[in-house]
Amino acid sequence: MHTRKTQLARQVLTQLALLLVAAFVLIPLWSMVRLALDGALKAAPTEFRMWPLEPTFQVFLQVWKTPSQSLSYPGLLRNSLIIAGGAALASILLGASTAYAFARFRFYGRQTGLFAILVGSFLPLVALMTPLYLLLEIFHLRSTMFGLALVYTAFSLPFGIWNMRAALQAVPREMEEAAFLDGASLWQTFTRITLPNALPSIGVTALVAFLMGYTEFAIGWLFIERSANMTLAMSLWGMLTFGSLPWSQLAALALMMSVPVIIIFLILQRALFDKLTFGEMKA
Repeated sequence: MHTRKTQLARQVLTQLALLLVAAFVLIPLWSMVRLALDGALKAAPTEFRMWPLEPTFQVFLQVWKTPSQSLSYPGLLRNSLIIAGGAALASILLGASTAYAFARFRFYGRQTGLFAILVGSFLPLVALMTPLYLLLEIFHLRSTMFGLALVYTAFSLPFGIWNMRAALQAVPREMEEAAFLDGASLWQTFTRITLPNALPSIGVTALVAFLMGYTEFAIGWLFIERSANMTLAMSLWGMLTFGSLPWSQLAALALMMSVPVIIIFLILQRALFDKLTFGEMKA
């Protein structure tokens, strides 16, 4: 009897803790939805409300047409997807080849290189902004979407290399040796045997790099000068910092900005959860 009461008490405490966590997460989300649906807001909200004072979807239409001074929402979304998608693709291509070299080959400076990459991932982003600024300025890429994608790739690569290296190490060497015996080249073995078995970690790397390029705005303001190359995150920050727009438009743009990320996450969730495996972190 005592054991049953103890189990019941633990279950009640667990449910209460879960409800507290859910409230902590859901109340801010609902607040943003409520702001986006409130057509009565003319500036920042002055009081907390559970329901919009004047419910309307007109705010979303306004943000769709003119979230910034020069681009519509589709234009900003296009720029964001190009920059974030380019950073994700480059992180996979460069990171997978580098990770495979560290996972399979033994060469001079291997340990030092791994340590340097790890240290690089701990550096604050601001520490790399000046050298990257000068490099892109030399090659006339500073105010381009391609240049900004390169910057986000540089920030995402250290994590991608270590993450994919662990997954590539987990692929049995016997599978690659069997492919070599069947006449496959190194490239064929790498692309048809090794990479497919590391797809979950590749998906994680791509998602992290994409989110980095999709949500970052401070570095974007340093490198991008032309308004035609602005991203959604930059536009959202610009609306908050340089404008006096109602917060309903800020909330609406934030919600609309999250839709592509949710769609991508739903597409990748099978690889991220159902098939996710982590290899051993061997040096």
